Formats: sequence, structure tokens, C-alpha cells
Amino acid sequence: MLIVVAALGLLAVVTGVGVFVADSMARATFLLLLSFVAVAVVLLAFGLTYLGIVVVLMMTIEMMIMVVFMVMLMMNPAGLEPMTMVHNRWGARLIALGVFAVLAAGALLVPWPVSPSIPPAPDPTTALGLDLMGPQMLTMSVLGLALLATIVGTVALSVSRGPAPRGGRR
Repeated sequence: MLIVVAALGLLAVVTGVGVFVADSMARATFLLLLSFVAVAVVLLAFGLTYLGIVVVLMMTIEMMIMVVFMVMLMMNPAGLEPMTMVHNRWGARLIALGVFAVLAAGALLVPWPVSPSIPPAPDPTTALGLDLMGPQMLTMSVLGLALLATIVGTVALSVSRGPAPRGGRR
């Protein structure tokens, strides 16, 4: 089990780095998807079924939507032509190293609290939902439906209804 988790972690890191090395948007998108799926499988291996499945569902759907919009809206065909994915490389490297140093120092130097042993909740999924959203669970559910309606409406409005008549608008 440890070997599988280590291999998946390595795959997630390598494909995550590949996102910034890839020379096209489409390749970077699929590398990012592979990285997220590897992380989700690690979560599943740790017994975090809910989180693992949510990561797989959310990232798969998000990446596919991103690829569809890339193909529709980008000037280069399907986002496969080479392009530079990073601007101001030295500035980005300095900022990334600075952020890493601050986070590493925080992780190593901050005294972590020791939690008393608390009996587990009767239903871990409900406890996770309450911890993540608390009293806002209904709000988030309604927001999810509103976002879905927005996506469906946007797609419905953007669908072509045949050729435009000569001389202008419909």
C-alpha cells in the first residue's frame, strides 16, 4: 500500500510540474487532470472515500468543460499549438520560492496544538459536511443549483440556430 501511495504521489508531482512544462493549453489541462486524479486515488487509499470521489468528479467535469471552451474560443486549433505558458519566469520563480520558504517555515516552526482524543462522529459524511459548510449547507445547495442553471443557460444562448440571414441580424 505504501508503495502504491508513494508512486501516486510521485505521479501527481511529476504531472503537476508537467503542467508548467507543457507547451499547449490542452496538454497542460490533461496533465493537471491526471495530477488531480492521482491525488484523489491517494485519498481513496487513505480511506477518505467521500473526498476522493468528490475530487474525481469535480476535477474531471471542470477539466472537460475547460477543454471544450478552449477548443471553442481559442485562436489556435484545439489549444495544441505551442505557446509559452509562463510569463516573467524569474519573477514567478522568486515568488514561488518565497511562498514555499514562508509555508515551510510556518510548518516547521509553529507549535502545533495537541488535540485531545475525541470520540468519532456517528456519520463521518454528515460531520464533514457540517464542518465544511456549517449552517450554510442549504445556501451552498441552492448556489450549486443556480450555477448549474447559469451553465445550462449560457450553453443554450450560445448554441447556433442555423445560418444568419443575409443583411444582418435575425
